[in-house]
Amino acid sequence: MRILMHKFRRIHKQKYHHTTHKMNSTTLIIITLFCVFPLVLGELRLGFYSLSCPRAEAIVRDVVQRRFNTDKSITAALLRMHFHDCFVRGCDASLLLDPTENRTSEKDAGLNQSVRGFDIIDEAKSALEQACPSTVSCADIISLATRDAVALAGGPSYNVGTGRRDGLVSDPREVKLPLPSMSVFEALHFFTARGFTLFEMVTLVGGGHSLGSTHCSNFRSRLSSFRGSLDPTMDPNMDAELGKVCGSAKQPATSDPSVYLDQITPLAFDNRFFNQILAKRGILNLDQQLALDPLSSDMVSGFAADGESLLQSFASAMIKMSSINVTLGNEGEIRRNCRAVNHPL
Repeated sequence: MRILMHKFRRIHKQKYHHTTHKMNSTTLIIITLFCVFPLVLGELRLGFYSLSCPRAEAIVRDVVQRRFNTDKSITAALLRMHFHDCFVRGCDASLLLDPTENRTSEKDAGLNQSVRGFDIIDEAKSALEQACPSTVSCADIISLATRDAVALAGGPSYNVGTGRRDGLVSDPREVKLPLPSMSVFEALHFFTARGFTLFEMVTLVGGGHSLGSTHCSNFRSRLSSFRGSLDPTMDPNMDAELGKVCGSAKQPATSDPSVYLDQITPLAFDNRFFNQILAKRGILNLDQQLALDPLSSDMVSGFAADGESLLQSFASAMIKMSSINVTLGNEGEIRRNCRAVNHPL
């Protein structure tokens, strides 16, 4: 009998230690996941509106699809809007607020004068207010609309969590963004300040600039017709082409014309932009420096050779960008009109 009791205690003790070890291991895994992937367990989540507004994402997608059918440049416009909003106060739709008699807004900042696409956000918001009043934030509309537009242009299809709330502050003095004339190192300062790596910067800048256009005022200092000599980092044939559009120091263009950043497939998301900057056909100084600077040149070559890796990396970087300093919970508000706070001072 004593022998049997001894065996029972020993087996029970072994089971206890085994169970305790399993519990400690599981707890450690949970704690580790929480520390490494806090956004997964955060308040932004997929299908946030599944109960409160089941058709929210479909409504936004329909609005974007209709616009894309008539204006494929809307993808570049929404990408720029998304970037300019998230890189200032975070993704809180502060960029959408119009200035009033009592206060200015981010729209007054010089860098935001050419941001466009506000009307498509208004259209989506109007449709959402009819379906689900005071439910879907303007900040979520920007992220969803940009995601849908990127996919329509041939870019990656990716999921973004929702549940953002709209900010109450929009201050033009806070608009500090990387400039097209900057070096790679200078631009990287803006990205690392918001938690991005160099690789993610190359991904976002290069991927974003595979679409859209820029004005002569952003690059004419690189042209021989203005500087007096050929920029050694620019293809001579492209220099001549751009000189015809932008004019010269003696006879500049009467307006400020725009040219496509990607001269081959300017309305499609692909990796051809990276091949062009490798051939010294980058229009903006920052774009060209991505291919020339030892910090980033290997990354550019990698994307130029492998378009699939660009799709995957861009999707991950966009998901990360859409989560910058989001307003959640009881903070901020759900605007009824994206251009104004609900209770102005």
